[in-house]
Amino acid sequence: MYASEKSDEKALRDARFPRRLDPSPCIDMASTDDTGSLKICNLAYAYPGGKEILSDFSLDLPPGSRCLLSGANGAGKTTLLQILAGKTMVSEDAVRIIGKPPFHDINMTCTGELGYLGSQWRRNIGSAGSVALAGDFSAGKMIFGVENVDAERRARLIELLDIDVDWSMMTVSDGQRRRVQICMGLLKPFKVLLCDEITVDLDILGRLDLLQFLREECETRGATVVYATHIFDGMERWMTHIAFASNGELKYGGAKDSIEGLKGVRHLLSTIDRWLRVDRDERRAREAKEALEPKKDAGLASKFQNRHMAYYR
Repeated sequence: MYASEKSDEKALRDARFPRRLDPSPCIDMASTDDTGSLKICNLAYAYPGGKEILSDFSLDLPPGSRCLLSGANGAGKTTLLQILAGKTMVSEDAVRIIGKPPFHDINMTCTGELGYLGSQWRRNIGSAGSVALAGDFSAGKMIFGVENVDAERRARLIELLDIDVDWSMMTVSDGQRRRVQICMGLLKPFKVLLCDEITVDLDILGRLDLLQFLREECETRGATVVYATHIFDGMERWMTHIAFASNGELKYGGAKDSIEGLKGVRHLLSTIDRWLRVDRDERRAREAKEALEPKKDAGLASKFQNRHMAYYR
């Protein structure tokens, strides 16, 4: 095999199976007494042919945490949540959810211990772009079709989210469809829940009731929630931890009382606004510098997707 063919073969292999960009020494693979809910250690991630999306990202959340994940558009929040949900592959030593690597241990997702609520109820259809999933069946058929669910918990969620089980999933609004999605994602008690902009379609009552439910889950069962949003009303009292991403790195992270900019703050929006403006100025400076540098050829790997069947679980 010629050297160029070997290079192309390696590029194809790396495109299909992305790797962490550096080893992570701070998660003990042999440890059996890990009591944390979520651990990220020096995580670095890049799509094939592209620059790093996440770089040296570390976070440790204990059970019962309610973590607000914030940052500008393109900061890496959705990529991070997909990695944590086991939908995108990284090495086993990079991320642990309740002591297990989420991509390699799919049982957490199957049992409901690890939950993910995001944009998976949409799909791209040709020139129509992103289209909401729909079908000629009722909301009740979907909700009651989930097996091994506590009837009392199901009834509470239906009432909490103000769902009419006779709704046709063909004609519901975006907000109603989102309510059904959230209900189904919460039917089984979770240990870690990852939420990616799930309240964007909800009215204020639906959002506040859902946040109260998640708070109770954390306080009574020791569950952990990572909640990505750009809506900060009421989040000061709700969150226990924060993770603010900037240029793929964790710029501010940990218990909210330990973050200097959050001590005594009554309105979170003012602090996040200040952080975002600094982040924007830094991004513009980077882009101006990069525009003056010659672009490198991304190579063969950039022509291939790196997602695999686990992404669609």
